Amino acid sequence: MKYTDTYPAYDGFYMPAEYARHAGTVMIWPVRAGSWGNDPTESQNAFKAVINAVSKSEKVYVLAGRKHFDEAERALKNMAKVLMIDSDDAWARDVAPTFVTNGRTIRGIDWSFNAWGGEYDGLYAHWDKDDAVAKTFCESIGVDCYNAKPFVLEGGSIHSDGEGTLMVTESCLLSKGRNPYMTKEQIEETLKKYLGAKKVLWLPRGIYNDETNEHVDNVCAFVAPAKVVLAWTDNKFDPQYELSASCLEYLENETDARGRKIETVKLPIPEHPICVDEKMCASYTFEEGEDTRETGERLAASYVNFYFSNGALIVPQFGGENAESDKKAVEVLESVAGDREVIGIPAMAILQGGGNIHCITQQIPYYEANLSR
Repeated sequence: MKYTDTYPAYDGFYMPAEYARHAGTVMIWPVRAGSWGNDPTESQNAFKAVINAVSKSEKVYVLAGRKHFDEAERALKNMAKVLMIDSDDAWARDVAPTFVTNGRTIRGIDWSFNAWGGEYDGLYAHWDKDDAVAKTFCESIGVDCYNAKPFVLEGGSIHSDGEGTLMVTESCLLSKGRNPYMTKEQIEETLKKYLGAKKVLWLPRGIYNDETNEHVDNVCAFVAPAKVVLAWTDNKFDPQYELSASCLEYLENETDARGRKIETVKLPIPEHPICVDEKMCASYTFEEGEDTRETGERLAASYVNFYFSNGALIVPQFGGENAESDKKAVEVLESVAGDREVIGIPAMAILQGGGNIHCITQQIPYYEANLSR
């Protein structure tokens, strides 16, 4: 594996759209008690459901530390290739490499990871294992890697249309815990060099109470060139209303990198807010310095946190009093999914960890000498 300090855009590499063809998907086996509870069985079953859905159309790599490697292999059987790579948690979107391609081959990008804010407002006291995942995974599959450190970025904070347009949120990328010594213009230029983008769309906000400083992948996502879905509520008394309305206003006055007006499809959030209850709180054990949960805390539930596999669009479902919202989300996404099947996965156990299906998956773009079966 070659570890290089140049920029992908200088080499003709770029980040494809997630809905472009994949060679595979990276995930991580969930075990952290502060995210998945003292008994992570329910969360692991939810991960298995996602892995099973993805594996029907592409290869899945699942990372597991030495202590849990055999457990993961037994649980996943023929669904995934398990690699012995340690991590602090299971957010593959944020700690696995962001992959770029020139069509013939792929390379990974190794950003700095600081647990969503480092010493300023990060969620963990220690994140060294997570920060090492990207380079280690590239080494394990024999893929060259760009060294983007010390630039701090998580995969959930970027969406690409594969045609020169990148989408981010100001609330996240301009937060003080990431790259505080860089201007907005310097951050944008860095993104363009690493991701082969020509234009960056800066949405103002994300999902209410999203502890990642409002990652874009929870509020808005490309579903086709010049077309996005946006998390939405018509309830003006919901704190999400102003956040989504500001994003809609921005999108209505912007064009993509090719000068096209952007079509925005509203994807309603769960009608009933999902909050931490006493039982959930009691299930966690938090490490010293780790962000904790409080009873009544609203979780950042959004159907935008879906994942495109080669054969499906895999969307979280929350059940209970949000059963009708779940159904509506599937209907909206079926209207934009093209030939892909829309698969709803019960995902409350993933949401309780702090994210959802998109947060636990990272795509590997298809290329000529691809890794897929």
